[in-house]
Order: sequence, then structure tokens, then C-alpha cells
Amino acid sequence: MKDILKNINKAFDHRIRLGIMSALVVNEAVDFNTLKEILGVTDGNLASHIKALEKMNYITIHKQFIGRKPNTKYSANSTGIHAFKKHIEALENLIKNT
Repeated sequence: MKDILKNINKAFDHRIRLGIMSALVVNEAVDFNTLKEILGVTDGNLASHIKALEKMNYITIHKQFIGRKPNTKYSANSTGIHAFKKHIEALENLIKNT
């Protein structure tokens, strides 16, 4: 059982971080407002979880202007995708073996 749990990543133990990574892994990039709408969270709550994932080097931030309005998009980088897939595989193994 201990071997099954070793790949469970604490970075994804919160539903918001799990949701962010789920959205980013299946999309090339997602903007802040879309993530906020998908996850049903406040600006501050989303920003703090994005910052945590950025610190772990799991996501990449792309800032640009559309017209005169700032637009921030996020994408999962290869490190984040690899860590997330290992986490999901570990959860699937845990479910199968319990």
C-alpha cells in the first residue's frame, strides 16, 4: 500500500489545484476568467492556487494585451503535465487496489 501512495502529489491535494491542472492538461492554454468560471472560485482564491503551482514550476504564465486590456493565460508545462499524470495514475492504482 505504501508503494501505491508514493506518487500521490500533495500539490494536487486541493480541489482547486486539481481543477486548474485538469483544465490546463486538456487545453493548450486557459485564461484567468475562464478558470475562475470553470472552478467557481474568487479572484484571490484562484490567484493563490495559481501562484502555488507556478512556484512548483508546473504551469507557465503568458501575459499579453488584447487591445488595451491585459489578458493572462496559463498553460501546463512538461514538468506539470508529468507530475499530474503520475498523480492521476497513483489515484487510479489506489482505487483499483482497495
